[in-house]
Amino acid sequence: MKILVVRFKQIGDAILSSVICKSLKETYPEAEIDYVLYDYAGELFEHQSYINEVISINNSERKNPFKYIKKAWQITRKKYDIVIDIMSTPKSEVFTLFSRGAKYRIGRWKPKRGYTYTHSIPEPSSELYDKPEKFLKMLEPLEKDGIDVKYDKNYSIEFLDTEIEKMRTRMLEAGIDFNKIIIPVAINSRRPHKVYPIDYMRETVKEILNRYNCQVILYYSPEEKAFAKEFHKSLDWDKRIISDIKTDSIRDLGAMFKSCDMFFGNEGGPRHLAQACGLLSFAIFNPITDKKDWLLKNVKEHEAIQPSDILPKEELEKMTREEQYRVVTPKLILEKIEEKMQLIPKYQNMIKK
Repeated sequence: MKILVVRFKQIGDAILSSVICKSLKETYPEAEIDYVLYDYAGELFEHQSYINEVISINNSERKNPFKYIKKAWQITRKKYDIVIDIMSTPKSEVFTLFSRGAKYRIGRWKPKRGYTYTHSIPEPSSELYDKPEKFLKMLEPLEKDGIDVKYDKNYSIEFLDTEIEKMRTRMLEAGIDFNKIIIPVAINSRRPHKVYPIDYMRETVKEILNRYNCQVILYYSPEEKAFAKEFHKSLDWDKRIISDIKTDSIRDLGAMFKSCDMFFGNEGGPRHLAQACGLLSFAIFNPITDKKDWLLKNVKEHEAIQPSDILPKEELEKMTREEQYRVVTPKLILEKIEEKMQLIPKYQNMIKK
C-alpha cells in the first residue's frame, strides 16, 4: 500500500493536517505514507514514525510552473494507491491528475473543480468540528468502503534524543535553569495583524515574571531578532528573560520546546508546534481570526483568548482593529495564565515547598 498526502501552505497548517498521516499509519501500519510539503515546513516532519518520506517542493519549483509540473509527475511515478489532496487547489490537483490509477483520489468539494477526484468531501462546519476533525473527514470514503479507520486527532511531532540534548545544552549555556518554569513567549508574528499590542505584551510578560518563579524565552527568526532584542531592552534586560538561544531551524525550535513547560503568546505556527511537542499553551488570537477554527475542542491544556470572548460582535464592529485587540487586557490574560500554571507539576511542587 502506497499513500500520498499533499499539503502546502504554512507550518501550522502542515502540523494540524498531519493527523491524516498519523491516522493512516495507524490504519495501515505497513503502508508507505509520503507527505508533500513546501520545503520550509518539510524539515519539521523528518524522523516521524508515521511518515515514510517527506517530499519537499522548493521555492524554484513553486514559482516555475514547468518545474512544478515536472516534480509532481516524478513524485506520482511511485504509483500510489491513495492520494489525498488536502489543499484541493488547481495547483495541488495536479497530483490526482497524474495518479489516475489510484483507487482513492480524495479532495475537498469546490464548485467547478475536482474532476480528477474519485471522492469530493464537503467542507465540514467549524461549529461542529475542530480543525483536525475537519481534516480527518477526508478519510470517510475509506470507512464507507468497510475499512476500520483508526482516527487520531492528537497531532504530535517526534524529535531525536540528540536533537533535544543539543538544544538543552544551548539553553544551559544561555542561562536556563531547568528547576524553574520555562515559558517560550511569541511576542511577534510574521503577519502584523496577529501581533498583540506590544505595550500590553510587555506588561503581561513583566507580571508573569513577577508572579512566578520562571524564566521567559524570546525566540525569533533572523528577521525578528531586532524586534525581540528591543522588547528585552524595554524590560531593562531582565536576566529572567533569555533572548539569545540560537535556533537554526524549525526543528531546533521544536526540540527546544520539548524542554519547556508552557507556551504563551500570539497565535501562529509556533503555537501549534508547541502543542505538538506536548507543552501547555495559551494563545492570544487576533480580532479577525476565530479561535474555534484552530483549537482542539474542550481541551483545557490548550486554550486561547480573543476579543469576542469579552465583547459581542456588534460592539467590536464599531471599533478599530487596535481597539478590538485592547479589550483583551493583561489582567484577563493573567487570570488565564494562573489557570494554566495549576496544570504544571513543577509549579505545584513550588507551592508545596
